[in-house]
Amino acid sequence: MSDTPSAPISLCNADDLQEGGLAVPFDVVYSGETCRAFAIRFEGQPHAFLNRCSHVAMEMDFQPDRFFDDTGQWLLCATHGAVYRPDTGECAGGPCRGGLVKITLSERDGVVRWHTEWNLQPLAF
Repeated sequence: MSDTPSAPISLCNADDLQEGGLAVPFDVVYSGETCRAFAIRFEGQPHAFLNRCSHVAMEMDFQPDRFFDDTGQWLLCATHGAVYRPDTGECAGGPCRGGLVKITLSERDGVVRWHTEWNLQPLAF
């Protein structure tokens, strides 16, 4: 386990994340496993999570990059109806077993970046 600070990795232009709109998907290696992740904008701030429902470890979007419910206030797992808070990933209803895995983002100079952690690294090609 490394104590080095997390390295920011460019993800997208800030304009690519529209309030309550489609997510920007990206791939990560989480605890040694290749996973999809997604970034969204909620209440003006960018947020990112692993695309893995806490109820059953499967991707949540039934239509590509669509995670918000019809109100734009909740993240929804299309398979079993688990509902999560878009700012924290906490379970807000349905068959959750805890919250979503949150990925640290930063936004500066019109660019959104995600930050690595000891157990969260970029996918190497």
